[in-house]
Amino acid sequence: MSPAGDDVLVVGAGVIGLTAGVCLAEAGMRVRIVTAAMPQDTTSRAASAMWGGSLLEPAARVRRWAEAALQDFTGLAAQDGTGVHLARGTLMSRDAERGPPPFLFPGVKLSALEQVRDRYLTGFTVVLPLVDMPRYLDHLLDRFRAAGGELELRKLRTLAEVAGQAPVVVNCAGIGARELVPDPGLRPVRGHSVVVENPGLREFFMDEPLGERWVSFFPHGEEIVLGSIAQEDEWSVEPDAAIAESIVRQCAEIEPLLRGARVIEHRVGLRPARSAVRLEEEPLGPSRCFHNYGHGGNGVALSWGCAREVAGALTG
Repeated sequence: MSPAGDDVLVVGAGVIGLTAGVCLAEAGMRVRIVTAAMPQDTTSRAASAMWGGSLLEPAARVRRWAEAALQDFTGLAAQDGTGVHLARGTLMSRDAERGPPPFLFPGVKLSALEQVRDRYLTGFTVVLPLVDMPRYLDHLLDRFRAAGGELELRKLRTLAEVAGQAPVVVNCAGIGARELVPDPGLRPVRGHSVVVENPGLREFFMDEPLGERWVSFFPHGEEIVLGSIAQEDEWSVEPDAAIAESIVRQCAEIEPLLRGARVIEHRVGLRPARSAVRLEEEPLGPSRCFHNYGHGGNGVALSWGCAREVAGALTG
């Protein structure tokens, strides 16, 4: 039983739950996060992660959340110790002759490359926020606690267990919402990245995240995160040696400096995919419940926009 006096109980301590907790606690509410895993043990740690929009539904709201989040991440990049920094990089496409739709990077200038690599049709340079997730999750947790928030390790079987334990419940359980709600429309999309020693790269690279595999690498100081893969309806969170080898090989084909880079760790996570992001209110016994899940691979990029919408609904 959550101690009496909480204004809001947040379920889940991944990036969606932590960001919601920060927004609500900094708005003056007494907030408790109930989670089955500490932030560093959630799927969020496995995110690459780069800010950007997405093709998710509901399209208009997703674009608004992404635009709002860009302001927060830009501000965080100007602060030390957040894990966020602005980086120049290249976006490449094998299929799109005109480049990415403007809504995928709202408010950001893309500059077309005069020459592109073999196999690609178009390419653009851009400056975007990159997020070093282990450092960023620590930053969010510290910020949450500094605002008076409390975190409780407790595994729930159903969301109904927390009905009435606070006037407001915010469900940020990620893939766990499939069983907690339950929501059978939520499905896992397995991601796998390889973290290696950075051979000196400062710019990121990503080609179009279409299909099951694409190439990306995101430098974070002395480390660089290589990806990517998206395996639908795959529940395993164990690293796959063959997949890891192919990720490193494909990245090295783009950037030869990555050949032979020492592997530091493998990160595997289950992206919570759904036909549409669920951000809506419904009753949960005597409590108001705000569902905030189903962001797929865009949880980091949409986190602040979604969290601020929930906070706005509660603070007027």
